[in-house]
This record gives sequence, structure tokens and C-alpha cells, in this order.
Amino acid sequence: MDNFQIETAQNISITQNVAGVGERILAYLIDGLIMLAYIIVATMLMGGLDASQGQEWLFVSVVILPLLLYFLLWESLWNGQSPGKAALDLRVVKLDGSKPAFSNYLVRWLLRIVDITLTSGSVAVVTILMNGKGQRLGDLAAGTTVISERVRTGLDRTLLVNVPEDYRPVYPQVTTLSDRDVQEIKDIYKNSLHNSNYRVIAKLANRVSELLQVTPEEKPVQFLKTVLKDYSFYTRH
Repeated sequence: MDNFQIETAQNISITQNVAGVGERILAYLIDGLIMLAYIIVATMLMGGLDASQGQEWLFVSVVILPLLLYFLLWESLWNGQSPGKAALDLRVVKLDGSKPAFSNYLVRWLLRIVDITLTSGSVAVVTILMNGKGQRLGDLAAGTTVISERVRTGLDRTLLVNVPEDYRPVYPQVTTLSDRDVQEIKDIYKNSLHNSNYRVIAKLANRVSELLQVTPEEKPVQFLKTVLKDYSFYTRH
């Protein structure tokens, strides 16, 4: 449940990094601490007031209302984030990556009673783990999910690719390429391969062969894969 692919209305593929269960629980705990601090401060203020019983009930109602509306108000007014989510770079979005409407926030807030309040979060955790798109019941009903905007660095986000220990490079000319050139080649290659856009891959292979001044015998896909491996090999050695 690391990420999932979505297609926008313009047929552009976007990878959403789904927020992990641990991240969401930690964000909820941070929000819980903020609400607890609010209760303590409000209680201290109420204790210092010389108010009648009727006025005390009014004060309690004013204190409780922001707590009940905490997540709805923060997420709808702060672009899908509560303070806890913001601290962990999490955000509520629609499944197509767009900003939810108030109605979406309202639906997921109403179902929070079942997801979290009445079941101590067990329903939310099980649903998120089984769903694969980071959705609890409220998200399923609202058509939303929670994503992580934190930059995750991995091998596929760097210039390097996996190269066997006994690998022998084919095109030493790759050393004439810059890091920026190789990153662009890798990005276009991976996106085109994912979308089965072999016409773009063929054009890219032709362009790379011109830059390297070589005549590859492999097919375009294999040629580009070899170029990336060769560059990784020479970079490491």
C-alpha cells in the first residue's frame, strides 16, 4: 500500500503516495494532544469565572463544539490538513488528486463516528489495510483518501539502476552524458514504459543513439535499459 496510479481527465498518470497507517495514527495522536491542551486551558478559564450554573453549561457547550467540529473545520478550511496531518505532510485529497469539496469533508467527518469514535479506530485500521488506497469507511463514502506529500527517495528516483556484480558495460560513450541527461532519459523511459507508449520509447532511443553516436542492435526498450545500466556501472566505478 505504498502508492497507486490514477488517471486525470487529461489522461495523465499520477502516482499517489498513500499515507501509511502508522503515519495516520501518529497524526491523530498529535491532533488529540492539541485537543487535550484546549480542554485543559478551557477548564482552567471556566474555573476562574464566577458564573452561574446556566452560564457554565453555556460555556461548556462553546468549549465542546470546536472539539466536535475539529477535523471538519481544519480539513475544510486548511486544504485537507489538520495540524497533525500538516506535521507529517499528510493531506486529504479526492481519488483523482483534486481538492475535495466541503461535502466530501462532511461525509468523511460524519462517518468518523463509526470509523474511529465508536470502535476506537479498529474499523478504520482494518478498512485502510484491506482497501489498498488508504481509505477508511469515511473515505470510501466520500471518494477521498489521505496521501503523504513527503519526498521519498529510492533507487527509482535517483540516476542509478540495479546492476549485477558481474555486469559488463556495452556503451562506454554513456560517460559523455550529464546527470541531467540521464535523469531525463530515465524519467521518459519509465513513464512511457508504464503507459505502453512504445512510439515515444522508439523516438527516445533514436535520440540517445544519436547523442552517443552508436548504432544499437537491440530493440529500443532493451537499448535504453542498457544505457541506464552502463551509466550506473561507470558512475559506481
